[in-house]
Amino acid sequence: MKVFFLIIAILLIIIVLLQSGKAEGAQGIISGGNIDLFNKRKERGSELFISRLTLVLGILFFTLTIVMDVI
Repeated sequence: MKVFFLIIAILLIIIVLLQSGKAEGAQGIISGGNIDLFNKRKERGSELFISRLTLVLGILFFTLTIVMDVI
């Protein structure tokens, strides 16, 4: 169980690092730039896959954390 937890944790870290920088506009807000932070942008292709994989791995990580705490 702990090995599976470790694999999920490492995969989650890698997938999060692979995501595109959606928060690039946050730097403009801090420095006073006029950037549309909340611009509606649809994810397509690999971005959509990585986003959904991140969600699934996050849910698995959270669930395994609670299950391991109970056991």
